[in-house]
Amino acid sequence: MKSLNKVELIGYLGKDVEIFKGKDTVIGTISVATGAQWKDKESGEKVEKTEWHRCISFDKQAELIDQFCKKGSRIYIAGRLQTRKWTDKDGEDHYTTEVIVNDFIALDKPEAQEGE
Repeated sequence: MKSLNKVELIGYLGKDVEIFKGKDTVIGTISVATGAQWKDKESGEKVEKTEWHRCISFDKQAELIDQFCKKGSRIYIAGRLQTRKWTDKDGEDHYTTEVIVNDFIALDKPEAQEGE
């Protein structure tokens, strides 16, 4: 294998899905929080760190994530990393790295329907 660009995350949505509808496509943006915990060697105290991941989905997949996942939902994401560059109004270059979603699983149990 010459190269591999694969990301797998299990985390929580930081806010509801943002949906942008263009002329020919639907784009969904989510922020997924993942975390780590460890014990500080010097103080012995528990340390927690949260990482935020910007994830982008398209078309039917974006609509499905919007339908089944809300702020606080637990989600599995599989995808690839992509870095984009843009220039602001002052001529400064900026970069962002995103996860382009290939697959997802909503990990929360669906809410019971009335009458069930």
